[in-house]
Amino acid sequence: MSANNFPNFSQTETVYWEKQNVTGNIVLNNINNCILSEDSLSLALLFSYSIIFLFGLIGNATALYVFLRTHGKKNSIQVYFLNVAIADLLLVFCLPFRIFYHIKQNKWLLGLPFCKIVGNLFYMNMYISIVLLGMISFDRYAKINRSVQRLKVLTTKRSIYVCCTLWLIALLALIMMVVHSTSKEDKNSGNCFHYREKQNAKIEAGFNYFLVIIFWIVFILLILSYAKIANYLLKISREQASFPNTRRYIAIARNSFIVLIIFTICFVPYHVFRFIYITSQLQNTSCYWKQIIHKCNEIMLVLSSFNSCLDPVMYLLMSRDVRKTVFQLICKRLHIDFSMNENTSETKQGDDNLENSSHHSRIYFNKLTARS
Repeated sequence: MSANNFPNFSQTETVYWEKQNVTGNIVLNNINNCILSEDSLSLALLFSYSIIFLFGLIGNATALYVFLRTHGKKNSIQVYFLNVAIADLLLVFCLPFRIFYHIKQNKWLLGLPFCKIVGNLFYMNMYISIVLLGMISFDRYAKINRSVQRLKVLTTKRSIYVCCTLWLIALLALIMMVVHSTSKEDKNSGNCFHYREKQNAKIEAGFNYFLVIIFWIVFILLILSYAKIANYLLKISREQASFPNTRRYIAIARNSFIVLIIFTICFVPYHVFRFIYITSQLQNTSCYWKQIIHKCNEIMLVLSSFNSCLDPVMYLLMSRDVRKTVFQLICKRLHIDFSMNENTSETKQGDDNLENSSHHSRIYFNKLTARS
């Protein structure tokens, strides 16, 4: 994207904003000294992040408790779910600092190094969740693909290796980005989570481009994987329409698309706009366009954060053990004796742990879900 896409109205802006400064308002200045006013957005961001923090904390803390409470050997899907819950919790723990920042009228009081740690930790956990969701989709697809099954990539041990490697790479990237960005900026600045130019930080901008590319790779993988899964399940339901488990296959196919819809709503708008945002940071963008781009980015980042509230919904849709344990906790809290008829409950909720009188379908389901 060329600089022409971000018009420079610096002369006009300088006159206009200097007149505004006479009135005492905090406003935009010229392109060399641009202050981005967030007065119209701060209250909305404060409210949104507070809601996300509350529900994200409750949902993911409950999910983590359920995963750790589940006895027996965990399969690969459960390992990925556990790590997604950890990543979402770490992301949620970053939100109080953003809330505090907006309460203080966008003034950061904790120093530049801690600002960089919180900001990069937020993004690190967001992209860890994205990659793990891609691994979950691959795992589910591989269980219906015999050629992939022969590679033996679906073991619990391998999923643990994948998660450990991912966390290690993310931690090293976090340290590098914090050190690099801290050395490039004014340590006395009271700003954090704000629009920054990258003309002198092209390595950081290049890394941000790389993360966007990773997202689109994962997104394409999700579409292909869940489309294959849904198509396979619907094919079985048509071939065995007279069997009582047909509705369950249809329910699993529907749940697969719900997961994809959640992922699309939360992450796609942000990453579509992300190319524009990063490119503008590398150009001599006018203050007028910086303001617009910054506000759009902040709004879409809220959508991305909202995924931490929706991931627990995904656990309920995709895991029988999670549903069962959550229902037990609810009933225990309400002092109700918990009793569940397994077959009846599974039919009503479209469970993923299916039983089919057809030998072929039974083998398929055991491979696809493995109690996940």
